[in-house]
Amino acid sequence: MNKREISEIRKILTKENTHIDRISCCYVDANKEKKAVFNTSFYNVEEDEMFKYSDIFRKTLSGTIGKNIYTLEFPLKEAMEGERAAYLQKLVNSELSDEQMNEIFFDRIIAEYSYPENYLIILAHGVYDIPFKTKDNNEVFDGSEYVYNFIICSLCPVNLSKPGLCYDDESKTFVGHIRDWMVQMPQTGFLYPAFNDRNTDLHSVLYYSKNANELHEEFTEEIIGCYPPVAAKEQMVSFSKIVEDAFEDECSFEVVKEIQENLSKIVEEKKEEPEPAALEKTDIINILSESGAPDSCIQKINENFDTEPGRTEKLLVSNITNTKKFEVKSPDIKIQVNADRTDLINTMTIDNREYIVIPLTDDIEINGIKVKGTKTEE
Repeated sequence: MNKREISEIRKILTKENTHIDRISCCYVDANKEKKAVFNTSFYNVEEDEMFKYSDIFRKTLSGTIGKNIYTLEFPLKEAMEGERAAYLQKLVNSELSDEQMNEIFFDRIIAEYSYPENYLIILAHGVYDIPFKTKDNNEVFDGSEYVYNFIICSLCPVNLSKPGLCYDDESKTFVGHIRDWMVQMPQTGFLYPAFNDRNTDLHSVLYYSKNANELHEEFTEEIIGCYPPVAAKEQMVSFSKIVEDAFEDECSFEVVKEIQENLSKIVEEKKEEPEPAALEKTDIINILSESGAPDSCIQKINENFDTEPGRTEKLLVSNITNTKKFEVKSPDIKIQVNADRTDLINTMTIDNREYIVIPLTDDIEINGIKVKGTKTEE
């Protein structure tokens, strides 16, 4: 799913325009025991509660594509005959009206999901008459041809509220606040089926993780039945290793600077597209070749690309570099400039030693004190 498709589904999850018709919830304690289970029509929920649920559902479809949110495809075997994919479809078809079926799914999550504290499983069903879109992107609701039947699942921590004082109107004084168990925004969740090309895609799931570096692989593999995504941090480490392997001892400051500039150009060229800028193997090899990587190293990378840890079909540019800033650092020094001003940082060889050189201008401050550059005459 791209940004536009995710945004479209988020719009039907607001309290004012909700397309959710039923929810089923399970409250689990730190010992993996069910403390409460309930199933009800969403229209029976109090207005204030409906607002909170809507916030949770929308949060489950938020974040950066490729970091917090991923479209995962079922492996061929799982899609054809897999029990997990089939069970998700059964939940959709039942519209969550079968309480026993819902509880079996809750039991699966409790058995596999690794979380050390209390949490709430929220499972919701919804129906969306997909409006027809004209060439100028206007929606025609009378021209709806397809119906999107879906479930959304959110796993939310339940924590004690913080202690403190609150005002008591009867005693006209401040008293100790009674601590309550509060439902937090989701840690992970998914939307099934995916809404690809503005229609139902039974072979894909939209998966969410609040922490971009903790993607709960046990959840994607054992509950959903999809291969886990490659975390953003792993993609960055993988790309860094590719570059270092390609240039070996020739991985100089100027080479890396050129690569970063090329990556920033790619992001700029694709900024209006709904899909995030991504690099396939051929794109990466072309960038390295243009930056002067030896043919022997390019061949080695081409042969081993798919077998290295952290590799995936595509590397998102936003995951492998920071396109907003150019950073140079060592254990004792950190230098940052805007990504479009890499010209401010250069290298110079003095007495057979290479130095990083930054022009000293009248806008320079050191710990808040403006300094003036000194000029010398030859």
